[in-house]
Amino acid sequence: MAKILMITGDFTEDYETMVPFQALLATGHSVDAVCPGKKAGDTVKTAIHDFEGDQTYSEKPGHNFALNADFDAVDAAEYDALVVPGGRAPEYLRMNEAVLAKVRHFFEADKPVAAICHGAQLLAAAGVLKGRTCSAYPACAYEVTASGGSFADIPVTEAVTDGKLVTAPAWPAHPAWLRQFLALL
Repeated sequence: MAKILMITGDFTEDYETMVPFQALLATGHSVDAVCPGKKAGDTVKTAIHDFEGDQTYSEKPGHNFALNADFDAVDAAEYDALVVPGGRAPEYLRMNEAVLAKVRHFFEADKPVAAICHGAQLLAAAGVLKGRTCSAYPACAYEVTASGGSFADIPVTEAVTDGKLVTAPAWPAHPAWLRQFLALL
């Protein structure tokens, strides 16, 4: 079974954090959820994003998600795969060079990576999308193309795999996104 690193932060999207964390554990994988500046046992606040017919998603308070590993103590080389949830966390995590270095490791080592929704912002900032097809929340299309990637404009319930990168627009794609990621694992 795979040892998976999940990089998250405050106001990560609730479903995009909790659902893959629990699903991957339920299928026998181990998942270490980390956040810069926090340790195992600390929590990150989540936000629930919903699609209610407005010009963009709505945002409501979510749950507190408990981290189970220390960001500073993890060595990306010890992990088989990476998960990058969406929400607002990628927006500020992309300014942290230690986060970007961990993300780059998975691409340089050709390990599976699953990113969803705004997680593409973190991939774009890490400079790992050049020549890759990547889906994301449509508002992140600019980041994908500006970083040299090809934006996959797919239905919100679908996912796309390019090599060892699995991406999706948002949490309604969990069945397709997780199925494709599990196939890589």
